[in-house]
Amino acid sequence: MFKKESRTKIREKKHMKVRNRFSGTAERPRLAVFRSNEHMYAQIIDDTVGNTLVAASTVEKDVKAELEHTNTVEAASYLGTVIAKRALDKGIKTVVFDRGGFIYQGKVQALAEAAREAGLEF
Repeated sequence: MFKKESRTKIREKKHMKVRNRFSGTAERPRLAVFRSNEHMYAQIIDDTVGNTLVAASTVEKDVKAELEHTNTVEAASYLGTVIAKRALDKGIKTVVFDRGGFIYQGKVQALAEAAREAGLEF
């Protein structure tokens, strides 16, 4: 009998394939996205030294206070604007988008488009 691989394992494999193609540098860090069933997380990472430069998530009090639900497309787009504003405050204008093995639609797409509209370039 054929045993099907779990969606988590498949996503992790896709993420490693994406990560082998590019990494974040000091000039152009990586915008990494992770979503769970309840929350979304976004980080801007410099992979050369392994530092997280900017982070935002729907778990944070100030972000959570603005949202009715933390697992919707609207929450993802709000998180995109928050991460973009924080990045621009730190002087980061261009990034490499890392979708984390997730399909580029729905929440991941909403976060990316909101970050672009708020001023990040990728």
